[in-house]
Amino acid sequence: MHKERFKIGPYVVIILRKGKKILLIRRYQTGFDDGFYACPGGGVDGNEPITNAVIREVHEELGIKIKKENLKMAHVLHSRHADRGECIGFFIQATAWDGEPRNMEPHKCDNIGWFAVDALPENTVLHLIHVLKKIKQGIFYSEFGWE
Repeated sequence: MHKERFKIGPYVVIILRKGKKILLIRRYQTGFDDGFYACPGGGVDGNEPITNAVIREVHEELGIKIKKENLKMAHVLHSRHADRGECIGFFIQATAWDGEPRNMEPHKCDNIGWFAVDALPENTVLHLIHVLKKIKQGIFYSEFGWE
């Protein structure tokens, strides 16, 4: 009898920068990290490449369009969270986009804004702070929540 293999949920995160600022949204009524700031993103649908998932998510959440050639993989995070188990996160930076980011999902996000990377809000999700430090250090892969 074949044992079922372990499956892990992937998610995508878009990193949008303007100079020394980064775009963050405050999560609201999502069931995960509500009241905390994070970069926009979401789950990967079945039969969907990572790049397509991030392009779709950013359009759904921010109303902007990004071309594949303007995406750059910045970091991969294998994390464990008490409320949702293990995940693999793909943190992708956009080098250019069309449109001005706006809150397209007010039922899931109650604030959106540009914040200085070196002065993030106190209520920023901890794994994002971790990832941004690793990106600054030039580290492509890390783990979080295993301590």
